[in-house]
Amino acid sequence: MEESGDKPTLVIDRDPEGVNEIVDQSRILEASHVRELCVELPPRTVGHTWQLVYSTSHHGASLKSLYRKLSGTESPVLIVIKDALDQVFGAFLSHPLRPSETFYGTGETFLFMLHPRFKCFRWTGENSFFIKGDWDSFAIGGGSGHFGLWVDEALYLGRSRPCHTFNNCCLSETDDFRVMELEVWTFS
Repeated sequence: MEESGDKPTLVIDRDPEGVNEIVDQSRILEASHVRELCVELPPRTVGHTWQLVYSTSHHGASLKSLYRKLSGTESPVLIVIKDALDQVFGAFLSHPLRPSETFYGTGETFLFMLHPRFKCFRWTGENSFFIKGDWDSFAIGGGSGHFGLWVDEALYLGRSRPCHTFNNCCLSETDDFRVMELEVWTFS
């Protein structure tokens, strides 16, 4: 609260804590992206520091390496992808990405687009196909044989299609895309 004359006014900080540090560490995220995402993140992430735990530019392009980096955490996960057409999109996962026999996760999971425009796709309640990790790929969202977001084991080829879980559009400009950069963030 600041005093202006005789009426107190509330001063609101529009930048999430640590936004500059996040942008400095990222090869994808801009300050506007972080602000847009912070509005959508669930309350349990508020006040937690974003940690860049995996980046293809720092750690190489291997799904097995990504699984290893996430093996010790219980934190929710933010996956951000920049494709060959400079589209930026990704997913917030209620649970860390890991190999699994079945889909797992909760309705906190969502898909999003950041560039060229921001759009968030939340759980429709139609099914529970949130997160699926295999040794040769991972998938977020599903239904009718389509995944909302799918990426191969080399973290290089991906596909995005409309799915029942999130009622999303294709996240990239084309159904099939090439990953130029992939980052995975946790909240500690």
